[in-house]
Amino acid sequence: MQRTVRLLGITACVAALGMTTPVAAHSATPAGEPASVASASSSLAESGSGVVVVPADEAALATHAERLVAAMSTRERAASVVMGHIPTSDPATLHDYMSGDALGGFILMGANVPGDEAGLRRVTDSLTIDPALPPLIGIDEEGGDVTRLPWDDFAGAVTLKNEPAAATADAFAARGALLQRGGATVNFGVVADVPADPDSFIFRRGLGTSPTAAAQREAAAVEGEAAAVASTLKHFPGHGAAPGDSHHMLPTTDLPLEQWEQTDAVPFRAGIDAGAEVLMFGHLVFTAVDAAPATLSTEWHRIAREDLGFDGVAITDDLGMLQNTGDPRYADPVANAVAAIAAGNDMVMSVMLSDAGTASRIVDGITAAADSGALPAERLAEAATRVTQLRLQQSPDALLPCPQCQPVG
Repeated sequence: MQRTVRLLGITACVAALGMTTPVAAHSATPAGEPASVASASSSLAESGSGVVVVPADEAALATHAERLVAAMSTRERAASVVMGHIPTSDPATLHDYMSGDALGGFILMGANVPGDEAGLRRVTDSLTIDPALPPLIGIDEEGGDVTRLPWDDFAGAVTLKNEPAAATADAFAARGALLQRGGATVNFGVVADVPADPDSFIFRRGLGTSPTAAAQREAAAVEGEAAAVASTLKHFPGHGAAPGDSHHMLPTTDLPLEQWEQTDAVPFRAGIDAGAEVLMFGHLVFTAVDAAPATLSTEWHRIAREDLGFDGVAITDDLGMLQNTGDPRYADPVANAVAAIAAGNDMVMSVMLSDAGTASRIVDGITAAADSGALPAERLAEAATRVTQLRLQQSPDALLPCPQCQPVG
């Protein structure tokens, strides 16, 4: 008799023919049974029959994520929705940084990437404090103009926008494999903007100059890297319609929502339908929809969820960019982060103008807002649960036997 075991995106010890010694009471769950699992470990150890391992389905992962978040303190939940950054490639420094607040993620920028893949693996390994719940390790690996890995010479948008969509799938499959080998788990690499103006700063990074052409390549990019990393669509609701560079200003457009739905929304919808796990919100103002930047707009988050059907992790673009606009309304990075979570983002990050203490201050601010009721507790719990589920899904140890396993019998 075979025993089917459903893994929950965490390390489990499994060997065929009953030769199994579990090392953690919560490692694996028999299919169809609850996810608690001292009993599952016992059944694995005692079974003299074969063992079949299958991935946990989405519902099981969601349930497990909910249980993990329910056991977290408010501050732990706040830390789980913050993606940190410090500009160093020293593994010891990075390990200490991530140990301090148990942040939910880390974004790799150029200063974090050594000269070879082995060095990058040492960097990414150092960021994981708990292998059972590793952080999301993000990177902007678009290819071409925005390339963090010096050894990524696969085609970027400048080439791909003039090639069949299959070429985009191939390039992002290869790029995703490089990221996976280096230990990154989330690629902020699929530019879904539709910049028709060649003078736009985002033009060279867009995968298409028409909604239809862009949509075909967004879907291809997401499908291409799906086996290796979580895909991110950016910069919602679309940098093409709003002229200007959001690194230092608030690009603004009066484009009506109905027109947006027929144009800039098309590639985002295609990428979402293709299975993109992450949607990055841009610091873009569409005055016909909301006077606030999309990053801080409850309405744009509603549109993404209800109208486009996105059910993954919503993340901000670098909040330091919002601060860098010089607009006094956005001068406080902690207030920006709290407002972003309240608006519907599940994760926030700040790179520009940040320092080694920025993430901790943001965690403190989110915690205080949740404790005071200024940030609804259920909104923080929802955000933490979505992030935690993606962390489980992207765990590099999922479905791998743990090194401590020893055969018995």
